[in-house]
Amino acid sequence: MDYEKVIHAVIDPLVEEKDSVLIRQIEEENGKDIKIIIAANKLDTARLIGKKGSIANAIREVVSIAGKSTEKHLHLQFESFEEEEEE
Repeated sequence: MDYEKVIHAVIDPLVEEKDSVLIRQIEEENGKDIKIIIAANKLDTARLIGKKGSIANAIREVVSIAGKSTEKHLHLQFESFEEEEEE
């Protein structure tokens, strides 16, 4: 299953800079766990996490359903990066 495509479908409406969102999958050694890192600029990361993590938890719930269909445990991690200022 293309988890990146599923995640983009969920988060793209929530962020302002869709092209700057990076999603990376890291499959754990046991073969059942997949760590998914979602990196975006600082403001978009704040939008994806939401107050008290409410949006992040909702995203995790939706994406975990995709993982259950393939018997994988998906672990989402949100990170931000600073965009370099243009001079």
